[in-house]
Amino acid sequence: MFSIDIKEIFSVTLVLFSVIDILGSIPIIVSFRAKYGSIQSGKITIASGIIMISFLFVGHNILQLFGVDESSFAIAGSLLIFLFGIEMVLGIEIFKHHSDGKEDGVSNGIIPIAFPLIGGAGTITALLSLRAEYHIINIIIGIFINLLIVFITLKSTGFLEKKLGKQGINAMRKVFGIILISIAIKLFKNYMN
Repeated sequence: MFSIDIKEIFSVTLVLFSVIDILGSIPIIVSFRAKYGSIQSGKITIASGIIMISFLFVGHNILQLFGVDESSFAIAGSLLIFLFGIEMVLGIEIFKHHSDGKEDGVSNGIIPIAFPLIGGAGTITALLSLRAEYHIINIIIGIFINLLIVFITLKSTGFLEKKLGKQGINAMRKVFGIILISIAIKLFKNYMN
């Protein structure tokens, strides 16, 4: 249970980084900041962490409640991760990100940014799929590394937008999309044997 493995941590971190796609979300975060004036990076990061850790531990029980084993869920999750990768590489929208625009700014981004943008369906699916293959401790470390990246990115969205530009952000999205597709195929192959 407490087998720390750098390779596993790196894989988990990369999968979550690709699924969360915080760099690809910079335009959404920038527009939210423009609309409401500010975002609370710390609260958003903590809320995202609570969502991810909760589903990492409670998600298994939810699967048991519906009579679904982790292998089946991992295969289904790998297919979803594959589609997220396709979405990133091709620049198409398969999954719709809904925001009704009714937020009054009081939450300062917790609702639309922490959930569903960071801790949404893709992240939850990825976590439950990863749980079927990796040690819990390595997944938790991967989550915390990603939360640190999320926090730093939220704090520096204006700077990143100026430095990377729209084309730089799009290029990074495509690279991580290809990596995500490869990881999804690996997960799928592991559970089909």
